[in-house]
Amino acid sequence: MAALPPTFFFSLRSPYSWLAWHDLKVRYPKLIKRLRLVPFWEPDEDNQNLLGEQGHAFLYGTMSREKHLYILSDVKRLCRQRGLPVCWPVDTDPHWEVPHLAYLAAAGAGKGLEFIEAAYHARWLDGVDICDPRNMGALAPSLGLPAGLLADAHGAADLRALGLAALRECIDAHAFGVPFFVTGRERYWGLDRLPDFIGALADAGPSAAPLVPGPALMGSRVNAIFDHAGGCG
Repeated sequence: MAALPPTFFFSLRSPYSWLAWHDLKVRYPKLIKRLRLVPFWEPDEDNQNLLGEQGHAFLYGTMSREKHLYILSDVKRLCRQRGLPVCWPVDTDPHWEVPHLAYLAAAGAGKGLEFIEAAYHARWLDGVDICDPRNMGALAPSLGLPAGLLADAHGAADLRALGLAALRECIDAHAFGVPFFVTGRERYWGLDRLPDFIGALADAGPSAAPLVPGPALMGSRVNAIFDHAGGCG
C-alpha cells in the first residue's frame, strides 16, 4: 500500500463513522478541516461491474443478523456516553451512490464538510432516508447549493467517474470497513482506534507528511482528484 497523508475514509451509512466524525468535530475541530476525506460505500451493480472489469473487488461483506443486533445495542451505548440522541433510520431499498455522489458534488462546490454534517444529522438524528434523491435535494438550500446538484448527483457521469476512483482508492488502501484512518502506511480501523490515529499524527511531529486539504476541500466537481472512503462498521 502506498504511503498516504492523514486520511479519513468515511461512510454516510455507518453509525461508527458518524460517531468518529462527531468526536473529531468536538475534540479536534482544527484537524478535521485538514484531513483528506474519502467516501466509502457499497457500490451499485454498475460500479461493481466496472470494478470487476478493472480487476478490483470491493472489500465489504453483508453483515449477519447477529452483528446487526449487536450494532444496534452498541451504538445506543456509545451515543448515550456522548449525550447524543439517535433516531435509527430504516433502509428499505438503499442506493448508496445517492448520498455519496451528492457528497462529491458538494465537495466540488466547496461545501464538503457542511454536507457531511448535514447528511449525518439528517440520517442519525432525524431518521431521514438519505438514499432518497429528494431528501438530498432538501439539504441543498442550507448549504447554498442548487437542489438539483445534490438530488441528481448519482446520475451525473463526471461524478460517477469520481466515485469509481474513490472506490478504487478504498480498495487500494485495504479499507474493509469504516471508520478507517490512514497516515503514511499505518492503518487504523474503527471508532476505538481514533485516539491511536491522532496519537500517530502527534508523534510524527512537524517533519511528518503535512496535513494538507484533500479533494473534499478543494477543486471543481469536474477537475477534483478524489481519493477515498460506506459500510456499517
